[in-house]
Amino acid sequence: MEKRFMKGNEAIAEAAVRAGCRFFAGYPITPQSEVPEYLSWRLPEVGGDFVQAESEVAAINMVYGAACSGKAVMTSSSSTGVSLKAEGLSYLAQAKLPAVVVNVTRCGPGLGGILPAQSDYLMATKASGHGGFKMIVLAPSTVQETVDLMFKAFELAFRDRNPVMVMPDGVIGIMMESVTLPDFRELPVPEWAITGRKDGVCHEIIPMCWTGEDLERDNIEMGRMFDRWAKEDVMVEEYEMEDAEYVIAAYGTTARICKTVIRQARENNIKVGMIRPITVNPFPYRSFEKLNPDKVKKILTVEMTIPSQMKEDVRLGVHDQIPVETLGRSGGIVISPEEILKTILSWKGV
Repeated sequence: MEKRFMKGNEAIAEAAVRAGCRFFAGYPITPQSEVPEYLSWRLPEVGGDFVQAESEVAAINMVYGAACSGKAVMTSSSSTGVSLKAEGLSYLAQAKLPAVVVNVTRCGPGLGGILPAQSDYLMATKASGHGGFKMIVLAPSTVQETVDLMFKAFELAFRDRNPVMVMPDGVIGIMMESVTLPDFRELPVPEWAITGRKDGVCHEIIPMCWTGEDLERDNIEMGRMFDRWAKEDVMVEEYEMEDAEYVIAAYGTTARICKTVIRQARENNIKVGMIRPITVNPFPYRSFEKLNPDKVKKILTVEMTIPSQMKEDVRLGVHDQIPVETLGRSGGIVISPEEILKTILSWKGV
């Protein structure tokens, strides 16, 4: 274990190396460019390979090829760049290949801008690409949690033979915090890998199914995997929820801001708590289902995006038994504690 003061993007890169990553292909885009910049010199130090591809499309297909070898592979981008990787992500899922994709999110839609936002929720959790595949999506709220979730992401990717997304927003990518870095981990070459060994072992990575029956079989297996995620892999923080009469739903940087708001609200004798999804997919529906409508008066979904993208999942969780309101800022504007507190105080007529 080693303690350092690091920028979020550089901590992401160092955590990936320590988690066993030995191949990276990517393309610069703000606000994540420090990730490939760091890996361009760090990976060769540990015997890994770094490629700055000519485009995001090229990068994800390089990742696909490297994943076939059984290496721990990774790419990173931001929002618009991840959109370009969508087809490759779908191919990785169909071919049952593990990979980690980091999306340091920025504002949109369209080209948007380089400022931080949380406008990729729907893309990440509902439609990361064609064909109905899904990924586990991890949404950290601190640099330390980002480091920890990078390790988790590689574990999950190899366990499921499926891509995994780590989705910090642009604030976390560029902020600096003290982090404790885990020790180095070596990942064994899996038995399914194509290694070029001349020992008579032959493996085959199939990028597509040639019959409807084969494809349906694979889709059924994927469906079972998604069901298992919902039962076993949900990660959530329930903050000050024991006596909460008002609940905030938030993740990432917004959740950090909301903790300040909750402390201020409680100083005004307003009982506010927060449900923070750490896995935005699978979503922590159970945390919302168990809320008592006779006790919890309102839920406020707070996001750095307009309109709200997480609201529908929150409404599904409470089965429309508790009113759900939204508060957001867009265009790269980071929501302030004052705005959130003002909304909560208005509920109490303060």
